[in-house]
Amino acid sequence: MYRILAPVTQSQEIKRSRFVAVAAPIADEAEARAFLAARAVPEANHNCFAWRLGQNYRFSDDGEPSGAAGKPILQAIDGQQLDGVIVLVTRWFGGTLLGSGGLVRAYGGTAALCLQAAEKRRSVATQEVAIALPFGDLALVKARLSALDDVTVARETFTTEGAILSVQLPEGDAADILALVTDLSCGRVRIAAP
Repeated sequence: MYRILAPVTQSQEIKRSRFVAVAAPIADEAEARAFLAARAVPEANHNCFAWRLGQNYRFSDDGEPSGAAGKPILQAIDGQQLDGVIVLVTRWFGGTLLGSGGLVRAYGGTAALCLQAAEKRRSVATQEVAIALPFGDLALVKARLSALDDVTVARETFTTEGAILSVQLPEGDAADILALVTDLSCGRVRIAAP
């Protein structure tokens, strides 16, 4: 799964109807509702949306034919393997009816264009561990940790004997990474959950 890093906007005109998509990262359902309240345009004909947070999702057709707007937006989110994201597509009617198929392509396509333009980061379940190590091992361990994918040194605290690193590790690889750190320091590290 991936997450977008910042809000992004994309628009397109289809048969004189204007579609504007806005996508943003969200952390919970309350944030999704606040986003909709702030970004929905009351003067527009339709404000259709979809959001996904893990297994939870919602979508709305906002007056468009059932399944012609919200569901295609959700499919655009799922098609790009995104999580923790909301997409609002606002439509100003241009006078030409698009039909259900045209609406599906317009809403889903505008949402997909918007999401493709967003900067994304792979989302990985992590766990935090504290690694206490002597000064002599600090540079080598930090260098090796920084070279690994999805590993982040969140904090570094110095003690009289060395340092304590608070490290975010991918859950699936944590045991292997901690074994590597232990090997690099010849067993001189102490590892604990903070």
